[in-house]
Amino acid sequence: MTPALLWVPVTLGAALAQVLRNGAQAGLTRKIGTLGATQVRFVFGFPFALAFLAFAWVGLGEALPAIPMVALQWCALGAVSQIAATALMLLVMRDRAFGVAYAYIKTEPVLVAAFAAVILHEMLPTAGVIAVVIVTAGVVVSAVRPGDFAALFAEGRPALTGVAAGALFGLSAVAFRGAIESVPQGSFIIRSLVMLAISLGMQTALLGAWLGLCDRAAFLGSVREWRDSLFAGFLGALASAGWFTAFSLTAAANVRTLALVEIPAAALVSYRVSGRHLLPHEIVGFLLIAAGVALLVLSHHG
Repeated sequence: MTPALLWVPVTLGAALAQVLRNGAQAGLTRKIGTLGATQVRFVFGFPFALAFLAFAWVGLGEALPAIPMVALQWCALGAVSQIAATALMLLVMRDRAFGVAYAYIKTEPVLVAAFAAVILHEMLPTAGVIAVVIVTAGVVVSAVRPGDFAALFAEGRPALTGVAAGALFGLSAVAFRGAIESVPQGSFIIRSLVMLAISLGMQTALLGAWLGLCDRAAFLGSVREWRDSLFAGFLGALASAGWFTAFSLTAAANVRTLALVEIPAAALVSYRVSGRHLLPHEIVGFLLIAAGVALLVLSHHG
């Protein structure tokens, strides 16, 4: 594998950690509610992000880089956008069937590419743009039953809320890449982990203040289930470390598009565990995702 493709295994590793984190959070949701389980990825992930940074700092023997104000501004934008996106995602998933809601939210790769082009002046090659569109189409086809497609366009508020969540997730990815690229010194690993620690620190402070004022029960519930919360926090920090590292190696649109391989992977795991057979529209969608991902990687080969 060439160094130019190092982002591929890093992204795949992050996607795997995210699938495992989602499973851990699902277990916590049944015990402490949606908000309590959601804040775990930030509040309980922060100490692990600091630990990852400490291990890399000692292992690589590098000095920690100076952080310019512009990097902190990018990081703050990404941190706030990610929290807002998570809140909107929960709203649309509460109001709509999972498949339709997921289709709205996973317009993210297209929006990431658009934001990166406008904000960072970062253009994908033509084949990369086509790959992003194919993978996004595959997600929509796999997530939505054929009879539910009309609902994608017939409902105003859920559609706007879901697309807004996808847009904010996309904005956070672009902002985090902007933050990492704004740090002038250090290896890609150190720059990535420094910005990850700062972003999770910001999110922990914001959510801690919110939970302390408005929903102490959610936080106390996560403390009561501290073993599961720590595990979910570790997996969340591990996934985020992978995302940030990948963002330091390639365009955010490449990372968020390749990350969608988690959808067929999770479905295949579900099939092995539960025996549920894939539906025809899921198979078609997964084939589109596979074709788009192959084109994406080939567009960067060499």
